[in-house]
Amino acid sequence: MNLTTLCAARAAEGRPVRAGLIGAGKFGSMFLSQVPGIEGLEVAAIADLDPGRARSACAEVGWDEARIAATRFVDDGRALAALDEVEVVIEATGHPRAGIAHALAAIAAGKHVVMVNVEADVLAGPALAHRAAEAGVVYSMAYGDQPALVCEMVDWARASGFGVVAAGKGTKYLPGYHQVTPDDVWDHYGLTAEEARRAGMNPQMFNSFLDGTKSAIEAAAIANATGLAVPEQGLAFPPCGADDLAHVLRPRALGGVLERSGMVEVVSSLERDGRPVFRDLRWGVYVVIEAPNDYAAACFRQYGLPTDATGRFAAMYRPFHMIGLELSVSVLSAALRHEPTGTTRRFAASVAAVAKRDLAVGETLDGEGGYTVHGQVMPAEHARDRDVLPIGLAQGVRLARPVRAGAPLCFADVAIVEDEAVRLYRGASATG
Repeated sequence: MNLTTLCAARAAEGRPVRAGLIGAGKFGSMFLSQVPGIEGLEVAAIADLDPGRARSACAEVGWDEARIAATRFVDDGRALAALDEVEVVIEATGHPRAGIAHALAAIAAGKHVVMVNVEADVLAGPALAHRAAEAGVVYSMAYGDQPALVCEMVDWARASGFGVVAAGKGTKYLPGYHQVTPDDVWDHYGLTAEEARRAGMNPQMFNSFLDGTKSAIEAAAIANATGLAVPEQGLAFPPCGADDLAHVLRPRALGGVLERSGMVEVVSSLERDGRPVFRDLRWGVYVVIEAPNDYAAACFRQYGLPTDATGRFAAMYRPFHMIGLELSVSVLSAALRHEPTGTTRRFAASVAAVAKRDLAVGETLDGEGGYTVHGQVMPAEHARDRDVLPIGLAQGVRLARPVRAGAPLCFADVAIVEDEAVRLYRGASATG
């Protein structure tokens, strides 16, 4: 709780924390909008495939001409990672292979890495975290994004002596969403395609939020960072509001929906018939805790915590997350405390690419949020035993065998080049 004090001290010494941002999209722009108000934090460089777009983003979020002129703009993330003036590299491209390459370059250059790119983290996080530790730098999740906020809540619960029964996030979900494609995604957001186009909204990216892929990726990231388990058959997305978390998110043996205690789960803001859930947690995060003894359970009641009927399970939640507006917490934590705001610790879960429809030999997969596949989280050992193709590698590769709708794809189903991303994923999945 003293990041601002530490940051101000760096400013007074004339050596502010200097970050480099790779990817000036929505997440990156939200971060940029906050920087002018943080004493002791500067953005030394921004990398984007279109540097002109990055300059425009800075102006759109309120940067003055002097700040823009003092910032270096480049079109190569690896070049940014090598700059002497950059202390912390923020990877915010959203592309798994690019994210891995940029993180490796940053670590090799002795820079801390804040990985906004959850897709890359789920694919190669164990290897990247290991390399960062060997290099003496921080490899961190991005604060403000839901996985990092969930990890913070889990850490709080464990440090307080509570058992963690469940943890996760909320989203808008119905079972039929798994088959939604970019052609019909805007119907579910209440927008026309033209309205979305004018707003600069990418249909494939927004479809990944809807079809369950992003939730699966974020659930895997939480599991890999906390050691919590993921459901054997994928996320259940139970409808649940803030008041019912402790009742719904408990083991089945006690009347809840969990396979066992210690699980990651995502709750839906919609009932299965489409009605809105009361006091939904669509934008929030939660942790369900268990009292370790009768005394603590009595304290739950005495201090007004909503509990389940047994009085032993209670929930803490945060109703909103602010995405890139909170990202500076990760940057400052890495630079000033040498601590991550959540980090991958082991390969506990993977995200399989599952066919949205029957796929034929010769078709090309289009990845997260596309027309061909969606992501389904599964335990790492299942992914390893079945040799499943992760969603992060299911883009731009051709089908070598037909795959039926609803089936997870395997590496043998596609013609794929064994590049660095594939090798890192296979290495992580082999060692756990």
